[in-house]
Amino acid sequence: MSKRDTPSMNEPMNFDLFADDAPPAAPDSTASTAPPTQPATSTTQPHPALSDTAELLQLCERWVSRGWLRDLDLALVRFFERESQHAPPLLLLGAALASHQLGRGHVCLDLAATLEAPDFALSLPPEGDDLNDPPPLPSHLLATLTLPEWQAALSHPTLISDGPGNTPLVVSHSSNTSKLYLRRYWQFEQTLHLEIANRVSTGNAANSPPLKGALEILFPTSKSLDWQKNACALAASSPFAIITGGPGTGKTTTVVRLLALLQTLQLAEPSAHPLRIRLAAPTGKAAARLNESIAGQVKDLPLSGLESLLDEHAAAASSNAIDIPTEVTTIHRLLGARADTRHFRHNAANPLALDVLVVDEASMVDIEMMTALLSALPASAKLVLLGDKDQLASVEAGAVLGDLCRRADAAHYTPATAQWLAELTDHPLPESLIDPDGQPLDQAITMLRVSHRFTETSGIGQLAQAINQPLSEALRERDKHQAVHGVLNNGYADLHHLVLKPDAQNEDSALERLVINGSPERFPHAGEGRTNFKGEPMAPPTGYQYYLNTLASERPDTSLAFEENGEVYNAWAKQVLTAYSRFQLLCALRKGPWGVEGLNLRIAKTLRSEKLLFGNDYTLEKGWFEGRPVLVTQNDYGLKLMNGDIGITMAVPDPRSSSGAPGRSLLRVAFPTSDPENPIHWVLPSRLHAVETVFAMTVHKSQGSEFQHTALLLPQTPNPILTRELVYTGLTRARDWLTLIEAKRGILNDAVTREVMRVSGVAGKEN
Repeated sequence: MSKRDTPSMNEPMNFDLFADDAPPAAPDSTASTAPPTQPATSTTQPHPALSDTAELLQLCERWVSRGWLRDLDLALVRFFERESQHAPPLLLLGAALASHQLGRGHVCLDLAATLEAPDFALSLPPEGDDLNDPPPLPSHLLATLTLPEWQAALSHPTLISDGPGNTPLVVSHSSNTSKLYLRRYWQFEQTLHLEIANRVSTGNAANSPPLKGALEILFPTSKSLDWQKNACALAASSPFAIITGGPGTGKTTTVVRLLALLQTLQLAEPSAHPLRIRLAAPTGKAAARLNESIAGQVKDLPLSGLESLLDEHAAAASSNAIDIPTEVTTIHRLLGARADTRHFRHNAANPLALDVLVVDEASMVDIEMMTALLSALPASAKLVLLGDKDQLASVEAGAVLGDLCRRADAAHYTPATAQWLAELTDHPLPESLIDPDGQPLDQAITMLRVSHRFTETSGIGQLAQAINQPLSEALRERDKHQAVHGVLNNGYADLHHLVLKPDAQNEDSALERLVINGSPERFPHAGEGRTNFKGEPMAPPTGYQYYLNTLASERPDTSLAFEENGEVYNAWAKQVLTAYSRFQLLCALRKGPWGVEGLNLRIAKTLRSEKLLFGNDYTLEKGWFEGRPVLVTQNDYGLKLMNGDIGITMAVPDPRSSSGAPGRSLLRVAFPTSDPENPIHWVLPSRLHAVETVFAMTVHKSQGSEFQHTALLLPQTPNPILTRELVYTGLTRARDWLTLIEAKRGILNDAVTREVMRVSGVAGKEN
């Protein structure tokens, strides 16, 4: 089978990228505490909905009315029931739950895990439903059902198959469970498996003189093992590579040097042309950040040394200019998204014109998008994925990077790979990372293990490490709680833990002070006296007051016409945007008083009370006002704005004002760009239709960003969305200062012991 072949509907792929089995994951372990319960029934009779289609549909309707099931899921089941004859109710139930799992990030429904923890199969309220006459929970419905009985019911000639055919459902059986898919997502997995398996190899290239010499130039000799150097060596030797690591481990630094290495190796070949390299990220914000990082590091590359190395080999003198691209695009734009469809201009029939593709923030890429990327790659192209495997997965279905990297901590490099790396880098690997049974995919993954941002004296780094440890036989919940609070109580200079104590009016002045000035007094020495890794003084923590004061104090003379003084107003906007990045409040939820909707209005009113913002309640909640920070929530190619872009609303002189009349102003929103010639993109508010105020931002939306001072707010009540991955992702958005806020004591303990485990077959048949 060639690399461009893709599995057909009649050709299921049964291989395992890791060739080992793992225990089945729970359908939704976004909650480790018990789900809502209802009084146990004394009957042992099967629920009538298990054998009566009308009863099942009626039960699904009740679930939909409570929000436990989606209308879409019920509509799919009704369609199957209407268009097919004699469909078993258990098959229809499986279809409803499999469809529902997609909305919760799972690729399929694991039958065995569902029977083990039935109530995680629906979107149940975290603390139960206090309404009258609740419908039966899945635990009641499935109390008498066995796995063989459910498996036996997954049979219908027009609805389901084990791969071959065009049935809308596909079931994959293994030794101890069955997984039920909607065919499209089964096909995504098949394509993903095939494309990756075709790209990974069991061996490494020979230690050619250009490779070893280029690595020595890019990575000067060190006394210890250099994981960045290892990552470049492994990625250079494989058509598919993953470089993962936590914040500050140097993923971007590594990939810049990797690109220089790849160009050098390419140009060392006789009559070679430079590689066509493209850089992409899931969101506009992530793309802009990668663009800025790469542009800042390319100038520090030892390009002259690499070009001298080329002269020693077979490259033609006219071909030895090593060019490293700095332009980063979004994945949607790279693939050529077609309006109002899920399809792209580039696909297997019309592949991308490139030799190397680097994708940053790969943890945010869902299975559908990753499949589209791999399908659109030429067979000869190299794909490099960058990302933190421990961050939150994509909002859509799948956790591709996490699945692919599930063995990265222990590496599992074969003895051959270990010897090859030792000869190439002059440093042996630890014995604990060598595995004679290591699989091909293991040899393509490097985990960067040294943080250059968070040292041993960093509370942020120590807290991230404590929170990121998964529960195990050796690490119980109580042990983890003690480890986390041990860090919080240690007095680290960059970390403050705030537990709110609302008064009778449910207002907490501590939160108000924080969003205004950052509450520097809560940090040791009021945040004064710290230096960064370069020894430069570090600014103390601040709040939103800082950027609003900058907006007012640095405002250009209003006599200067906006259209004729672009550089002046662009410089002002850059100052304000930079000042805004000094602080960001993150939260877990969208709705409610502790979600972005409630917090945005509350913060706006707080800032108004300090005379930092102006406007009535309606304007602050639904209108436009100077100082309003906005987040783009949908790609807008016409305005050249991408999902995740942040802009600040600013008042500029109105060109319609007469020279003799008092100056009027109009509002425009300033967005940063990566174009040095036009660093600010000014947009009229009336043209922005998919934006929201962003005094408070969800942790999901913050991925790909970093802020000097990050405040992470956990709500008052437990919620399935509160997981260790969410807390880890939120706190690692902080660069210099972190304020961790609990709206009620104990929420943090609940969150750090709840883990996300998405059901899929990406990492193995039993994952």
